[in-house]
Amino acid sequence: MDVGLLFDLRNPQQWHRPWAAHYGRTLDLCEEADQRGAGGLWFTEHHLFEDGYLPQPLTFAAAVAARTRRARIGTSVVLPALHSPVDLAEQAALVDLISGGRLELGLGAGYRVPEYELFGADFSRRFAATQKGIREILRLWREGGVSPLPIQDPPPVWGGFYGPRGARIAGELGIGLLHISRPMFKHYRKGLVEAGHDPQTARVSDLMPIILAEDPEKAWHQVAPHLAHQVNSYRQLSVEGRDRSEPLLTADDLRDPNAEDTRGLLDILTPEDAAVRIKELVGDLPVKHLIFWASIAGMPDELVTENIRLVTEKLPPLLDPQ
Repeated sequence: MDVGLLFDLRNPQQWHRPWAAHYGRTLDLCEEADQRGAGGLWFTEHHLFEDGYLPQPLTFAAAVAARTRRARIGTSVVLPALHSPVDLAEQAALVDLISGGRLELGLGAGYRVPEYELFGADFSRRFAATQKGIREILRLWREGGVSPLPIQDPPPVWGGFYGPRGARIAGELGIGLLHISRPMFKHYRKGLVEAGHDPQTARVSDLMPIILAEDPEKAWHQVAPHLAHQVNSYRQLSVEGRDRSEPLLTADDLRDPNAEDTRGLLDILTPEDAAVRIKELVGDLPVKHLIFWASIAGMPDELVTENIRLVTEKLPPLLDPQ
């Protein structure tokens, strides 16, 4: 079980940096995290976010691959229903080659109508299109349908699904599940078995809703406006194009332990408290990667640096069963 970081490269207007500087600084942070021993560096795809949420994760992953030496290079996730399988198979192969065989390819269905409209794709058929795309990428690699091929044969592929339907699809495809959940693991394992895959190959990973800090209470007050921006953008954009609306949440709402809607809620913990929480969550599940936010929507540099240091250096020994 390794510990890594996810970068979404949000750059909100109220904390905006020049784009070239923002991308360059993120590359520096990835290189620093790699040198500190990060187990993985992960990137994710969205389109039409006003804060510039990363739209092309494999492009950025290739740049990170060239600047790092040890960390796995992952996507969590790319949306195959919006892209040609050939294009993704080729891009992913190049990242694997540039990184020396460190790619982890996470793929998912997404949830935003405007993104599907932007690419001329059918939102109502996103799960079927995602499953078809994943099968085709694996076939292209297996049969040499693209060139050059990746170093890994094949690179690990993950399904970024959170519901029973998606978990079962990941199992049927024989890939990993990017979700740590005992209820969903049952659907995932059932899919593996019914499709004839060895259930011992089951593996799960996930993004942890946690930021680490030496003084969580102090950090909370600094992170809160950035988290409010992130959560509200997710809530509002997730229903865009569906004739629905979501009310804006305040920082106080984000600390409500009894909130009915927990999407986007985040805990700021010390490494010691995070280790306890994670061990309870993981239990006996076959976890491969734990992924933590590197930054929340342009949060202060000193908190980003502290979070990366604690995630890469302080947390892993606390999770070691030895």
